[in-house]
Amino acid sequence: MKIILDLFPILLFFAAYKYASIYEATAVLMGATVIQSLLMYKMDGKLSAMQKASLALILVFGSLTLFFHDDRFIKFKPTLLYGCLALALWVSQFVFKRNLLLSMLGSQVNLPAANWHSLNIGWIGYCVFMAAINAYVAAYYTTEQWVDFKIWGYIFPLTFIVGTGFYIAKYAIQTADEATSSDSQKGADGS
Repeated sequence: MKIILDLFPILLFFAAYKYASIYEATAVLMGATVIQSLLMYKMDGKLSAMQKASLALILVFGSLTLFFHDDRFIKFKPTLLYGCLALALWVSQFVFKRNLLLSMLGSQVNLPAANWHSLNIGWIGYCVFMAAINAYVAAYYTTEQWVDFKIWGYIFPLTFIVGTGFYIAKYAIQTADEATSSDSQKGADGS
C-alpha cells in the first residue's frame, strides 16, 4: 500500500503532463503530494522528516514554477532535495559524529556500527549521484525528456533501496543467528 502511495503523486504528475503542460502537471503534483501527506499522516499518525521536506519543497518550488511560469524550479527541486539530504547525512556523520540513518532506523534494524557507517556513506553517494544526474538532465534536456527521465529514472531509487534491503538483511540475519546461538549457549550452560 505504501509503495502505491509513494508513487501516487509522480504518476499523476506524469499523466497530467502527457495530457496538458508542465504547469498543470506541477499543480497536480502539488495537490497529489498534499493528499499523499494527509493519507500518510492518517496511517502513521506522523510524517517523517523526509516526507515533510519533500512536501515543503514541492509546494515551494511548485508555487515558484507556477508564479514565474518557469519550469526550471520544479525540474531542479529533486536536485535540491537530494543535495540537502546528502549534506545532512554527511554533516551529521563527519561534523557531529552522529549517524542520522542509525538515529532514524536504529530501533528497527540492529547493525554493527561499522555497517551503519558504510550504509550512511552509501546513502550519501546515492544522493549525490541522484542530485547530479537530475541536474544534468534538467539542464541539458528538454522538459519532455526530463519528465520521461523522472518516470524511467525510478529504476535508480528502486535498485538502491532493494540493494540497501539486501545489505541490511544480510547483517540482520547474521545478528539474529548470533542471538539465537547466544540464547542456545546460555540454555546449555544453565544460565
